[in-house]
Amino acid sequence: MQSFQQDCVELAMCAYRRGQVSRRGLLAGLAALGALPMTGGDALAQAVRQIVMVNWGGIANQGFGRFYGEPFMAANPGWRVVQDSTGPSAGRIRSMVESGRVTWDICDSSATSSHLLGGLNLLTKIDYGVVNRENVIGPTFALDYGAAPYSFSNVLVYDSSKFPTAPTGWADFWDLQKFPGTRLLRRDAAGALDAAQMSLGKDLANLYPLDVRASLERVRQIRRNLVFWTSGSESEQFMRTGEAVMGQIWHTRAKVLEQETNGRLKFIWNQGILQPGIMVIPRGNPAGAMAQNFLASMLANPEQQVELLKFLGNGPTNPRAAALVPEEFKRFNPTEPANARVQVAQDGRWWGENYARVNADYIDMVTG
Repeated sequence: MQSFQQDCVELAMCAYRRGQVSRRGLLAGLAALGALPMTGGDALAQAVRQIVMVNWGGIANQGFGRFYGEPFMAANPGWRVVQDSTGPSAGRIRSMVESGRVTWDICDSSATSSHLLGGLNLLTKIDYGVVNRENVIGPTFALDYGAAPYSFSNVLVYDSSKFPTAPTGWADFWDLQKFPGTRLLRRDAAGALDAAQMSLGKDLANLYPLDVRASLERVRQIRRNLVFWTSGSESEQFMRTGEAVMGQIWHTRAKVLEQETNGRLKFIWNQGILQPGIMVIPRGNPAGAMAQNFLASMLANPEQQVELLKFLGNGPTNPRAAALVPEEFKRFNPTEPANARVQVAQDGRWWGENYARVNADYIDMVTG
C-alpha cells in the first residue's frame, strides 16, 4: 500500500520528466520532502554529529535538505542533516528499537503510527519545551509522540461532465440515484470509514469515535458500485479513464486532475479529512535531543513550508504561513483557513488505538 509521502515523491518525478520543474527545483522539493538519499552509507548514519531523517523516497539524487536541512545546519555549526529514503514503516521502527540498534533520528510517519508506537514505548516524547506548540495550527499537529511540519487531505473528486449539480459532501457520494456511477475509495479503512460516518449525517465536531459497524455497513451498501486504489497514480487513472465518476483521493492528486483536465474533474474541500504529516523520533536515536531541535526548526519556519506547498501542494502547518501563500496557491492549500474550516481533522489517537482491528474488518468486507 503506497503512503502519501511515497506518492509525493512520485508526483515530483512526474513533474520533472514533463519539464514542469527544473532539476534544481526537483532537488529542492525532494529535500523538503526528506526524499534525497543519504551519502556515505551506514557508517555515516552513525556519525556522532549528524541527524538522520528517514522518509519514503528512494530517489538516487545528490544533495540534501535545502528547505529544512540547510537552515538548521547554518544555525547549528558542526551538525549535518542527511536523508535515508528506505521507508520508516511502523514495523521497521519497532524492529530497530526493540533490537537496540537504532540508526534513525527522525522519521516521516503518521498520527496513527505515532500513537501506536508511542504507546509501546518505542518513541521519544516530543519535548514541548524545545518544540513550540504555537508553531502549529491546532492540537492534531502537535502530539505526545510526534509533530507535523506539513499536512494533507482526503477530498471528494468528481467528474463535472456527468452531473448537472455538483456534489457537496459524502452524503452525495453515497447517493447513487442522484449521482449515478462507480465510486472510488482507497483500499484502506482510514479515510474511507470517516467519510462513511459523515455520509450518515454525524456532526463533524463529534465524528469520533466512529461507529465502526454502521460505517462498514455504509460501505457495504455501495460495494457493487465501488473500485479501490492502492497508489496515488492509480487513483488518478481511475478518474481520468472514467472508470469512476466520483472518488476519495489525496488532495495533491485532485489538484493535478483539476488542472490537467481543464476543470472537468473537480474536487471540493467540504468534509475533507485533514491529516498531519507527523515526524516521530525513535527511542534511543543516535543524535539524542538534537532531533528535537531539528523538529522545532522545521515547524518554526513558515517560508520553508510554503515552498513545499508551491512545489507539490503539501499544506503548511505553521499559522504564520497563511499570510505568505501566494493567491494562486490558496485554492489548493488544505490548511488555508477557508479550506480548513469546512474539513474535519482526523483523530489519529482513535485510529492508532483501533486501526489494526478496523482495517482488517474493512479489507475482509471489500475483498469478500
